Amino acid sequence: MYAVIVIGTRPQIIKTAPLLREAESRGFDLDVVHTGQHYDYEMSKIFFKELSMPDPVSNLGVGSGSHGLQTGKMMIELENVFNKLKPDVVLVPGDTNSTLAGALAASKMGIPVAHVESGCRSFDMGMPEEVNRRLTDHCSDLLFCVSEWARTQLLKESIESDRVLLVGDTMYESVQAHRGDVDSDDILEKLGVDEDYFVLTVHRAENTDIEVRLRNIFETVMDFDEEIVFPCHPRTRKRLVESGLMEKIEGSKVRLVEPVGYYSMLRLIRDAEMVLTDSGGVQKEAFWLDTPCVTLRDNTEWRETVELGWNRLVGAEPRLIRKAVEDFRSGGLRKSVNPYDFGGASEKIVEELMQSFD
Repeated sequence: MYAVIVIGTRPQIIKTAPLLREAESRGFDLDVVHTGQHYDYEMSKIFFKELSMPDPVSNLGVGSGSHGLQTGKMMIELENVFNKLKPDVVLVPGDTNSTLAGALAASKMGIPVAHVESGCRSFDMGMPEEVNRRLTDHCSDLLFCVSEWARTQLLKESIESDRVLLVGDTMYESVQAHRGDVDSDDILEKLGVDEDYFVLTVHRAENTDIEVRLRNIFETVMDFDEEIVFPCHPRTRKRLVESGLMEKIEGSKVRLVEPVGYYSMLRLIRDAEMVLTDSGGVQKEAFWLDTPCVTLRDNTEWRETVELGWNRLVGAEPRLIRKAVEDFRSGGLRKSVNPYDFGGASEKIVEELMQSFD
């Protein structure tokens, strides 16, 4: 039996690493195909190295572009790759354009599809990720869910229960596996950051491409007393320059730094007083590392983090951002459960694949 997993972004690398380790330990032949969705492939290679992952058997180098163009180019290239590799099953993690392209290409070729991280819903079809995850779920043969809530959503959408499996989150396994590496990471010492700081990430088009939202976010966070460490996405940097905000940021407590590696990002999140982000993955990582999270979005697919009190949805509304920060400053949060851990997600996924497609 032979399988490939299609990835294209750094969060997908994180989700894939535990699966590759488990597959290797079980003698399950699993290779990585990288679409090149994140055009900064050199940065992706840092993640491959840190997570001890083998190089992809194919890197498509698709690069950036409109959603339709990017997804279409991926499908064309993936069909060629699948014809060459002849996998028995194609795995697609997450909700990116690479996820959807891999699922559609495989499905149209009659190759079984397994979706890792199925059933997540923000109920906002204006989000490209919501479109991707819904379409991927409905053309997949096996759907691996990270939480009971996600499993319930799939059943509500009339997906057959025998195709839906509750396994937990492989991203959590990566965090657990590398806590020692995070302990020894020296990013804070390199940056000279004091104990009381916030972490900020902003990269979603709904925030970067709408100037009033971008301005609301940065003019609000610049008023906080704490130093704010801001690993800056290239597209965000460009928008900040175009809007004239960069000059204001350079004279504020917002510390703009280049994107950092996996261990360094986890160290920044873990030791921060608070995280402000529009990233889906950072919301979960903050939750697992016991750091309060203010989410700069109007909705989230990780509703469990909100229900358990560790995450506040504020959009780009200054009043709500300030209120969430003040509420979290009062402290008092305690972790009760981890709704994304059911004891070995990767083990459950590989076991099911071996039983289903052997």
